[in-house]
Formats: sequence, structure tokens, C-alpha cells
Amino acid sequence: MGGVGVCGDDAAMDSFSALLQRNVLDRQRWAVREDLRLQIITRIERIYQRCRRQRRLGRLTPIEFETPTQAAHAA
Repeated sequence: MGGVGVCGDDAAMDSFSALLQRNVLDRQRWAVREDLRLQIITRIERIYQRCRRQRRLGRLTPIEFETPTQAAHAA
């Protein structure tokens, strides 16, 4: 994004990483790396991506965006 010393350059990614660390990685010890990988993917797909408001969708969550779209296609 920016150059060296640019404020907020990777603040969004740092915030996401901290949330992932606290909500997934630090919850338990993971015996198998594959279990951890699946939990991270599940967290991103089910919780983060479905709840986050996205600029391309007019500041709607994907669920809010799909609901009227699905109703229009069904009619």
C-alpha cells in the first residue's frame, strides 16, 4: 500500500490477525495442523465474511445483499 513509516499501512490486517489469534488460535491447543487450518477457514467463511459490511455491496453484509437478490430471482 504505502511506503515505510506510513501510518495505518497494514492496520486492518493487524487487527484481523489479532482477532484470529484471540478467537481461534488461543482457545485451545491444536494437536493436528489440519484441524487448525479447518477452524481458521471456518471462522473466516462463516463468521467474518458473512458479517462484515463490504464496500462493493453498498455497505451491506453478504447475507443482506443476497436476501433481496434471491427474492428477485425467485419471482
